[in-house]
Amino acid sequence: MHFDVITLFPEMFSVLGASKIWQNAIDQSKLSLTCHQLRDFSSDPLHCKVDDTPYGGGAGMVIKVEPLVKAVQSIARDKGPSEVWMMSPQGDLWAQSKVSTTKKSLKHIILVCGRYEGVDERFIQRWVDRCMSIGDYVLSGGELAAMVVMESLSRAVDGVLGDFRSFEDDTFESGMLKYPQYTKPRIFEGLAVPEVLLSGNHGEIAKWRAQQSYNRTLQKRPDLLKDIDLLPIEDLKKTS
Repeated sequence: MHFDVITLFPEMFSVLGASKIWQNAIDQSKLSLTCHQLRDFSSDPLHCKVDDTPYGGGAGMVIKVEPLVKAVQSIARDKGPSEVWMMSPQGDLWAQSKVSTTKKSLKHIILVCGRYEGVDERFIQRWVDRCMSIGDYVLSGGELAAMVVMESLSRAVDGVLGDFRSFEDDTFESGMLKYPQYTKPRIFEGLAVPEVLLSGNHGEIAKWRAQQSYNRTLQKRPDLLKDIDLLPIEDLKKTS
């Protein structure tokens, strides 16, 4: 999967290189990332200005449509199925369910990171395939949101994780929260690892984990259960 990011702060994305998983995926050509400085597409050669005051008045500045269009047009779209995504609090809420569908349908995503009071609406109308939000709150720009989307998508790309079961077992991937995890020592400050995890009985361990996932979801996120249509759920309800 390839990501092109249009941003006023390309240096922010260097933090992704701190992740060993991400860097290994880059080294193995399973992922690639190119950042594009929006000011490089400004029609103002002196100040490289890309924003202006909003029509109708109001606080702040709005990113102009021309540099955004030029930036998108400059990006080659020959890397497979491709879309332009605008990071925006008004967009569709990003969720784990979108990770799997995106992985199957796209190989190339152009992520546009807004700033200030937003971007000219004409760019969104004509050039953006989808607006995407990571939550009901406002950030200073779309860069952090873009990194969240890329990080979650990178985990789904074949070969990025050393063991793909890490992705399949993730919270939300099954529709429920993940079961509790334990490692050594066996006992810490009087708290012991559940005996079933020490039994070596993989069938019983799988049942225990499914039960724990259901219980946690019921307690913490019962809203998720309404979307689950799995036969084992009825058995879990009987024993919870």
